[in-house]
Amino acid sequence: MIEKGERLAKVMARAGICSRRKAEELILQGKVSVDGTTILTPAFNVTSCNVVKVDGTLLPQKEQTRLWKYHKPAGFICSQGDPQGRETVFDEIAKRFPHLPPYIISIGRLDFNSEGLLLLTNDGNLSRHLELPSTGWVRRYRVRVKGHPDPEQMASLKDGITIEGVHYTNVIVTVEKKESNSTLLTVKLSEGKNREIRRIMQHLGYHVMSLMRLSYGPFLLGNLGPNELAEIPQKFLKEQLGEKFS
Repeated sequence: MIEKGERLAKVMARAGICSRRKAEELILQGKVSVDGTTILTPAFNVTSCNVVKVDGTLLPQKEQTRLWKYHKPAGFICSQGDPQGRETVFDEIAKRFPHLPPYIISIGRLDFNSEGLLLLTNDGNLSRHLELPSTGWVRRYRVRVKGHPDPEQMASLKDGITIEGVHYTNVIVTVEKKESNSTLLTVKLSEGKNREIRRIMQHLGYHVMSLMRLSYGPFLLGNLGPNELAEIPQKFLKEQLGEKFS
């Protein structure tokens, strides 16, 4: 039986060296070869019989998919590099946890001023899969805003809201506690678009004072403290993701 090939970028991502998007960029830059021939198009399939090299280095065999949960503190960006020279969350993780694989990526992001649960993996395909809205996993946040939002206005967000041409849907907001000059909210999202909560609250006239992600699908921040990291057990990973990523 002839082995069915897979897209080169997908194979690179599964090997854990980079994301699928980054793999496509490396291919277009002429940094990837197959059986000694430089490949310049991501639309190229390979099998286990092919010899793939990136910058002259043999592509490693696929590692077991691993997933970690990390409590990101505020004050770091979720990027592999920052043009402004700010320290990234990956710089901080590399310093604190040198035992981790040399290349890990985040599943989704948290902006500079946000904190809480950040999922990390060595599998680019897993990251891509879990970021898709079609996966349907809910992200839950604890948000403090200045002022006292109207509970009915917050509840109406479940029907969706459009801001500057961008439509946000399935936003479930619950007013948890009102204090003298602020209100504590629980916000649930199923898409998690860029700065979604902050943009919605700003549009409605409320300044976000703090924002913490508490969960991402079945994975919970729990009592993990700032800058603490814990690996998700393989058994639980298999239960939630099935054989495909275990």
